[in-house]
This record gives sequence, C-alpha cells and structure tokens, in this order.
Amino acid sequence: MPNIQNVLTEMLSYPFLVRALTVGLLVSLCAALLGVSLVLKRYSMIGDGLSHVGFGTLAVATALNAAPLAVSIPVVVLAAFLLLRISENSRIKGDAAIALISTSALAVGVLVISLTTGMNTDVCNYMFGSILAMSKGDVRLSVALSVVVLLLFILFYNKIFAVTFDENYARATGTKSGLYNMLIAFLTAITIVLGMRMMGAMLISSLVIFPALTAMRVCKRFKSVTLCAAVVSVLCFFAGVVISYLCATPTGASVVIVNIAAFLLFWLAGALRTVRPA
Repeated sequence: MPNIQNVLTEMLSYPFLVRALTVGLLVSLCAALLGVSLVLKRYSMIGDGLSHVGFGTLAVATALNAAPLAVSIPVVVLAAFLLLRISENSRIKGDAAIALISTSALAVGVLVISLTTGMNTDVCNYMFGSILAMSKGDVRLSVALSVVVLLLFILFYNKIFAVTFDENYARATGTKSGLYNMLIAFLTAITIVLGMRMMGAMLISSLVIFPALTAMRVCKRFKSVTLCAAVVSVLCFFAGVVISYLCATPTGASVVIVNIAAFLLFWLAGALRTVRPA
C-alpha cells in the first residue's frame, strides 16, 4: 500500500498534474453547484448536449488551427441560449431540443475531423478527455472563468434558488426568471467547455449530474444539498485523479467511477436512515 503523502508529493512534482488538479477541482466545484439547479429543474441532460456541441466546435477549431477554448466558449454559450429559447417558445421541448442540437453538432464534428485531420488521438482525447490537454494558457483562462462562474453563482444565489424551485411564483414576485434561466445556461456552458478538455465530451455531464443526485440521497434542503454536492464533487475528482495516477487508468473514467461509488454509499446511508425506527 503506497504512502499517500509520498504519492501526493510525487504527483505534485509534475507540472501537468498540478495544472490538471487546479482546473479540475475548480470545474468540479462549478459543475456541482450548477448541477443541483439543473437536476431540480429536470434539465440535467443539458450538460450532455452542450458537451456534444463543444466537441463539434473543438473539431472545427482543430481543423482551422485556432485556439480551442477561444472558439468553443462563445459557440457553446450561444447553443445554451438557443436550447433555452427553443424549449420555452416552441413545440420542441427540453429533451428533444437537446437531442436535436447535440446530435447535429456531434455529426458536424465527426464530419469535419474525417475530412481534415482524420480520426486520430486528438479525437479520442476530445471524446474521453486527457489529463495532458491543458496548456498554461488554457489553465489561466480556465481559472479566471471558473472564478467568474463561482462569483456569479454566489452573487445571484437567491435568484437562482427562486427560479429553481418555483419559477411561476418567482415571476409573480417580480423576479426576471428568463434572465436568471439564461444566467444558469451561460454558467453551465462555460463550465462544460472548461471541463470537457479533461473529462471528454462523453463524460463531462457526470460532473453535473452525479454530485447533485448523491447529495440528494441524504440532504433535503437546497443549501445543504448544494454544499454537500460541492464537497462530494471536489473529493471525488481528487480521488479519481489519484486513482488514475496510481493505476494508469483514464482520468475521466476514474473520476466517474469514484462518483458512482459515492452515489451508492450515500444511497445506502439514505436508505438506512429511512428504515431506522424513530
């Protein structure tokens, strides 16, 4: 059994791992905070849809030799607003709108790649993530945007809470629910793009969904669920990176497996608390 202190010291001696941990922990925190609102609003699959859009834009950026994050962020933000607009103002509702846009973007991405660079290692990294994908420039931009996401979430926490639980009541009391729904979509889009370089387009939505569902097994109040989801998400990401380092497994998949284990533990704890006699 390796000494955990020695393992951590060894891990932190690698600059690429320090970059990955810095960005990953911040993105995990952002995803968990937003995930609670998305799950409660039954819009949790937006993460999956936006990650497919992100894959398409990353593919186009690669073909054009452009900066991946600089191209992806505005396009995915626009897609998030479009998803929100379609689901609110047309006959195409949330799940169908997500499927429509995400599959279209995925098809465009695969087509562009097949016509330019071909199905190479970069494609695998975009689909399933790579801990080596973060450059120093990406890290600076990711940290800055993650801090913006956290600050906006904290600043508008009460409004986000209001539109999450009872949008009609919030609108009746003067809250501009459309504006705050757009804020949630905007923050989610940024978080998805920042995280998918490391987690991959196929796995990034797990950072949005799992911590929220895990926290809901034992917590019942919005604030307690949000705080618990944040802690669970950060710990699971860190544990997943350590396991990935020790076992030479893919980082994204390792993080998801740890999240699954945490969900099962919390589900068991919630079930035991429910059946325990008063």
